[in-house]
Amino acid sequence: MSLFWRVFVANAAILIVGGLVVALEGGPLRRHATLVDAIDLILALVVMLAVNGILLRRLFHPLERLATQMESTDVLRGGQHIAVTSTGEIGTLERSFNTMIDRLEAERKEAGMRSLQGQEAERQRLARGLHDEVGQSMTAVLLQLKGLRAGASPEQLQKIDTAQEVVKASLDDVRRLAQELRPELLDHLGLASALAELADGFERRAQVTVRRNLRTNIPPLAPEVELVVYRVAQESLTNIARHADATEVDISLDHGNDTVVLRITDNGRGLANGQREGGGLRGIRERALIVGGAVAIKPGPDGGVEVRLEVPASPP
Repeated sequence: MSLFWRVFVANAAILIVGGLVVALEGGPLRRHATLVDAIDLILALVVMLAVNGILLRRLFHPLERLATQMESTDVLRGGQHIAVTSTGEIGTLERSFNTMIDRLEAERKEAGMRSLQGQEAERQRLARGLHDEVGQSMTAVLLQLKGLRAGASPEQLQKIDTAQEVVKASLDDVRRLAQELRPELLDHLGLASALAELADGFERRAQVTVRRNLRTNIPPLAPEVELVVYRVAQESLTNIARHADATEVDISLDHGNDTVVLRITDNGRGLANGQREGGGLRGIRERALIVGGAVAIKPGPDGGVEVRLEVPASPP
């Protein structure tokens, strides 16, 4: 039983018992009461109970609204404040809830930024290791195989050619992994070029048609914001390849009002009703929160899913 009904039942019991005691000891039921007197007493009790219920409902409604908001609040979605419409202790609770949400969002943002910096530092270290150590070692193997071709028999040449093809394919995979771990184009040629390269690689691997609309004259972004936009695009394309069964993808980069907007849509299966967001989509929301951006994940115009990320531009 909810708190409202517990208080209402308690008040109703007190009113009924009090009314009966008054009626039996000195009221109309004690002095040759008529049916009309009994009906008047019952109507009076009903009116008092109704007024009691209305007053309690007005008092407890803000508490129920606050409890519902607390159950559905997700700090990754941002802006989960409740309107402060009450006075007294309930108004204090509403303001305290909003203050708590602001503090949780700030703490989540700070922790997420530290985590992002740690992840990117580790990615950069691994990418450098793949490029400088593994890549160079495999290049040396290719040179040695090339040197073995001199004086080799036809049967040996065939085996050497096969080994060279395997090493070249592995070297391409290593370079691709290093690029995904730390996109060098993002540092040298900018966000639009890095997204174009990401889309090209996704199109080749996933055999999905990717339509691009990547504007280069966007407002400047802080390095960590550019990195978040790139990672959101990367995670969105990965989700499409794993779950969407899509045949077409649209990726656009445009400017808003002192903001930059990334939009990725597909024509795949979309999100099932009531389906909980997985770790990939939750990661997208967390990255958006870190840089003060806003993200919307909703059904796309052609079915599938639309991911829209809007991040603030750097001040001039």
